[in-house]
Amino acid sequence: MSDQDDADARTDGGGTGIVAPDDETPTWRERKERTQGLSRLTYEYFERARREDEDLRRESDYVERDVLAFPTWPHEVIRNLAIGSFFVGMILFLSATMPPHIANPANPNSTPAIILPDWYLYWSFGLLKLGFLNPELSILGGSKLMADRTYGVLANVVVVGFVAIVPFLNKGAARRPVEQPFWAAVGVSGITFAFTISVLSVKNLMPMNVKLLQDLTFLLPIVTACVTYAVLKTMREGYMYDLNRRYYRLRPPK
Repeated sequence: MSDQDDADARTDGGGTGIVAPDDETPTWRERKERTQGLSRLTYEYFERARREDEDLRRESDYVERDVLAFPTWPHEVIRNLAIGSFFVGMILFLSATMPPHIANPANPNSTPAIILPDWYLYWSFGLLKLGFLNPELSILGGSKLMADRTYGVLANVVVVGFVAIVPFLNKGAARRPVEQPFWAAVGVSGITFAFTISVLSVKNLMPMNVKLLQDLTFLLPIVTACVTYAVLKTMREGYMYDLNRRYYRLRPPK
């Protein structure tokens, strides 16, 4: 074997010339430099982004916050492609290793005992079961002003409308929950309510008292909102002090 053939064999045909000694394991950087394709492109992107970020921070004299941004191509595209490829690979791996169980086909001649929508619509299905909140008016002889179904549909409209209007009410520039404890508490209470109303939608499957479940549906969101607000409010002063101190050390005034 000639010297050229021996060199090609030791470099795995990569052509970069970066080969670890025979008695040492190649480092991660050396392995990346010997690869091609998406892994090489991703590695170069992160290295370039890190260097550019360091240069911008070193040259900037802004005291409070630096708003650092990168162009869409190639920085954002490569990053999103790498992240998206990772999650797609995880989904394919899980679907291949844990395939879903296929039940028996539905019988069109019989109605199931329990009919439920898809899991992500449980909250809406639970709002349709708020008939116990539909008041009976004495002026109508004890009858209800509207049917329970209409009441449930109206509850869906109210909840969806509130969720849609929140971005227009909160116009702050906070990036962390601790900077706006009130709106963070509103978000936590909304998530809790979505969970509790979903549990209420399957109340016939829950091994607990229905009255207690109905009370917890509306009490738990209030409790979680109060706890979240209190915790973030107590953290805010120390958080802002530590945050400003870090920015001051990073960008001392000239």
